[in-house]
Amino acid sequence: MVRNGRQQSVKAARRPELRLPDLTAWEGPELEPDGDYDGLEFADLDLAGQEGVGARFMDCAVRRCALDEAGLAKARILDSVLEGVRGVGTDLSGASLRDVELVDARLGGVQLHGAGLERVVVRGGKIDYLNLRKARLRDVVFEGCVLVEPDFGGAVLERVEFRDCALRGVDFSGVRMADVDLREAVVLEIARGVDALAGAVISPAQLFDLAPALASQLGVRVVP
Repeated sequence: MVRNGRQQSVKAARRPELRLPDLTAWEGPELEPDGDYDGLEFADLDLAGQEGVGARFMDCAVRRCALDEAGLAKARILDSVLEGVRGVGTDLSGASLRDVELVDARLGGVQLHGAGLERVVVRGGKIDYLNLRKARLRDVVFEGCVLVEPDFGGAVLERVEFRDCALRGVDFSGVRMADVDLREAVVLEIARGVDALAGAVISPAQLFDLAPALASQLGVRVVP
C-alpha cells in the first residue's frame, strides 16, 4: 500500500463506521448504575457527579454535556458519538469503548485505566492528564487533538495512529506496541518510556529530536 508517495510500513487502524438511527431525547432525571441506554441523545445536560457504573450505551449521542466527576467505571459505550463533552475527573476506568467517535472534547484527568478501546477515533479538542495505564487500544486514531501528559504506562497499543495531534509529556513506560504510527504527530514529547518504542514508526525528523533521549537510554555519551 502506498500513502503520500511512500510505501506504507505500518498497518492502518480500522476506523468506526457509525450510522446512528433516529434518536430519542433522554428525559431521565439521572444516570443509573447498570442502566441500559439504547438509541438516545443526551444533549446540553449537566451529568456532573452522576453514577452510571456498569451502564450500557448503544447507538447513543452525547453532545455538549458536562461530565465532571461522572462515575462511568466499567461502562460499555458502543456505536456511539461523544461530541463537545467537557469535564474534569470523569471515571471511565475499566470501560469498554467500541466503534466510538470522541469529537472536540475538553476533558481533564479522565480515568481510562484498564479500559478497552477498539475502533475509536478521538478528533479535535484537548485532553489533559489522560490516564490510559494498562488499557488495551486496538484500531484507535488520535487526530487533530492535543494530549497533555497522557499516561499509557503498561498499556497495549495495536494499530494506533497519531495524526496532526500534539503529544506533550507522554508516558510510554512499559507499553507494548504493534503498528503504532507516530510519524504525523505535530508534537512528540516523550517524558518517559522512550525505550518502549519498539513496534512504533517515527519520522526521520522525530528520530533526530529523540536522539538525546535514546542515547541516554543506551548509556551513550555524546561529547563534542
